Amino acid sequence: MMGVAINDAQNGEEHPAVKALKGLGGRSILEVVDDFDGDTYRAVYTVRFAGVIYVLHCFQKKSKKGRETPKHEIDLVTVRLKAAEAHYRENYGKGTKS
Repeated sequence: MMGVAINDAQNGEEHPAVKALKGLGGRSILEVVDDFDGDTYRAVYTVRFAGVIYVLHCFQKKSKKGRETPKHEIDLVTVRLKAAEAHYRENYGKGTKS
């Protein structure tokens, strides 16, 4: 399902399973969650930039604190978002969707 959700994003659509990652950029930082073989996996990507999708992080959810995304995973997404912003500016210019 993650591949389908990211493909939908590339085509300007949003898969029904996608939701905003809380605390990071509103609807421009998105998360898709999928279960496989008893484990839960998440993919986090951004649609912040015109014409480009950046997958920021994919990981297995291991937290025992319910559905909350662990802080170290959020921190990694934040670092990668900054790298994506720099890459976009360098290669595509300054514009974003927002």
